[in-house]
Amino acid sequence: MTDTAATAGPDDATAQELPALVEAHVSVPDTDTAQRIASDLVARQLAACVQVLGPMTSVYTWEGEVHRSEEWLLLAKTTAASFPALTRAVRALHGYEVPEVVAVPITQALGEYAAWVRQHADGIDDAELSGRADAPG
Repeated sequence: MTDTAATAGPDDATAQELPALVEAHVSVPDTDTAQRIASDLVARQLAACVQVLGPMTSVYTWEGEVHRSEEWLLLAKTTAASFPALTRAVRALHGYEVPEVVAVPITQALGEYAAWVRQHADGIDDAELSGRADAPG
């Protein structure tokens, strides 16, 4: 793997075995929810890091009506393999009936950064999390 690529060329067998990187986008209604979900995802190692952006204005249709809401956006750096568990965690913590949780592929990244994301987004199960001294309350 090179310093500038998330994956190497197609003939590099090692790169083909590495989990694909994705950036999960999650919109939330307020900063408290954003901080709570971001902290949980990082503590469980479902994301290596989560950036919280906002406020922003979202315009969308829900139940046949156009709505305009102030929201915050979480950008979670994770792997495609961890995305299903990240989605389950968001659904458990989120107040929306149908939260936005989408994955955008990361096709290029600094090699060391990509390795760091893979190392810190491999998931921690609930039993391991509850045994940690720094686990969230």
